[in-house]
Amino acid sequence: MKNTWSKEKAWEWYDSRPWLRGCNYLQSDCVNFTEQWQEMDCEEKLETADRELKLAAETGMNTVRIFVDFLVWSQQHDGFMERFDRFLSIAWKHGISCMVCLANDCLPPVDSRFSTPHLGPQRCDIGYHGGMSTSIFQHEFTAEGGKIGHSYLDVPETEAKYYEMVREIIEKYRDDERVLVWDLFNEAGNNNRQDITIPHVKRIFEIADGIRPSQPVTAFAWRGYEYDRLTEVEQFVLNNSDIISYHQYASYEENICAIKEYQRFGRPLMNTEWMARVLGSSVQELFPLFYLEKIGCYNWGFVAGKMQTFEPWMGLWEDYRKNPDLPYDFTKWFHDLYRPSLNPYDPKEIIILKKYAEKAEQDFVRGEHHGRR
Repeated sequence: MKNTWSKEKAWEWYDSRPWLRGCNYLQSDCVNFTEQWQEMDCEEKLETADRELKLAAETGMNTVRIFVDFLVWSQQHDGFMERFDRFLSIAWKHGISCMVCLANDCLPPVDSRFSTPHLGPQRCDIGYHGGMSTSIFQHEFTAEGGKIGHSYLDVPETEAKYYEMVREIIEKYRDDERVLVWDLFNEAGNNNRQDITIPHVKRIFEIADGIRPSQPVTAFAWRGYEYDRLTEVEQFVLNNSDIISYHQYASYEENICAIKEYQRFGRPLMNTEWMARVLGSSVQELFPLFYLEKIGCYNWGFVAGKMQTFEPWMGLWEDYRKNPDLPYDFTKWFHDLYRPSLNPYDPKEIIILKKYAEKAEQDFVRGEHHGRR
């Protein structure tokens, strides 16, 4: 992209603000992003956001990552834009800016087990990561028999509208301080969509490049971190992002290896999805590491609710049944920091989060920067 920021500009932007730390956020009374943004019960959902984002700020967070919903945008356009703006204002009131994710490859295939996306009441099954046994987050189903996740971008009638949504939202908020980063595409290429998704990713990057917002744009590698093992689409997004973002749910050691690899790009780093206790990643180990290296970080989940991301991915249970010797600790929550009561899942985690958030604020006042390579 011709307008990608220089490394120097990326670092100037990054060093102009305190260390970025937060979570991937969905209100606890929402099972998916459609429920988050649709008109139905919207006042109740925004009240929940106000209450929970206040708690996020008290925990030490200064940013959250949110996902837009094309279905709501296309069928309730004006209402969606109003509710989206109100959400940004609620977050900003609590000192929280938003990383906005505009597209997503974590999608189910066309399959009889999956209900057609729709407005109105949303299905919620008990005991499933993602809140539904056929949730968009249960993408393990997609891999069965080489099935391919199905996207609105695959349909000519909705593809053009999807690009229109991306353009409208970026143009409207291109200079809005409530928007921190544009996350253009979530896990591009996931669910067997590698070659299918490449033109869509490139088109969305071209739209952002033509607008050139004041905020940085990014998309990330999710499958691995060794450059020679990355897919074509992962290499594209890493080479055309203003800042480098990635996902890493694994152990402390694996996170160190990932950090070292991504630092070779010479740009600021943000881990936009982390913490899976069952797999051995923990707040106690990783949050201090991200602080020390000044890596922006967004753990998945905040208050346990209808999305039920405290449950493990269903694929982990399937792995365990095949091999009971795997080192998975199913006695722990997978994601999320707070119980529905708003009491902590583990109070010691919250102590760590607050401690290093306070340190980061003190560092910023003193003009200290960590993690630069």
